[in-house]
Amino acid sequence: MLNETLKHHHIILASQSPRRQAFFKDLGLDFEIRLKSVKEEYPPRLTHFEISNYLAQLKALPFKEELQANDILITSDTIVWHQNKALGKPNNNTEAFSTLKSLSNATHEVITSVCFTTTTFKKTVYNTTKVTFKALTDDEIKYYITTYKPFDKAGAYGIQDWIGQIGVTKIEGNYFNVMGLPIHLVYKTLNTIANHH
Repeated sequence: MLNETLKHHHIILASQSPRRQAFFKDLGLDFEIRLKSVKEEYPPRLTHFEISNYLAQLKALPFKEELQANDILITSDTIVWHQNKALGKPNNNTEAFSTLKSLSNATHEVITSVCFTTTTFKKTVYNTTKVTFKALTDDEIKYYITTYKPFDKAGAYGIQDWIGQIGVTKIEGNYFNVMGLPIHLVYKTLNTIANHH
């Protein structure tokens, strides 16, 4: 459906996340995966969605020179916002443990920003979901880290994994956003782009 609308455009997804790639397949889109590494650093004055917006836009920069007229480059970033700070991806077991310990028996926000870049414009959208965890035991946290090794995930967990299944008691907002892509917003934005450009 969307593929027909976008037949004059070439979609480039700049993400190595298997979850994000799967979402695009599910949308029935033809797309190319193109990866460039970027240092994910942001100014300390940024908070909340400003961080994920900034990082999603930052990830688009290395592609600037090579975009063709019909290209739509899609970059995105997910952060977990908790106790007034952004929790990124854990570097090791210890970090993963302390992150999950802080999320235990509390509600945090998952913010995903998606940046759409063409040769003529750039648009960034974001979505926020509130996720509540039960009190997780140390054994549950250790088991999860050992079994699932959540080192590529913001906040050290994947909601679709075991920890989400046994630990998440409440979600306010979009589930897929927590998985790493507010797919409803991506669909809406791509439709808008196709109809206006």
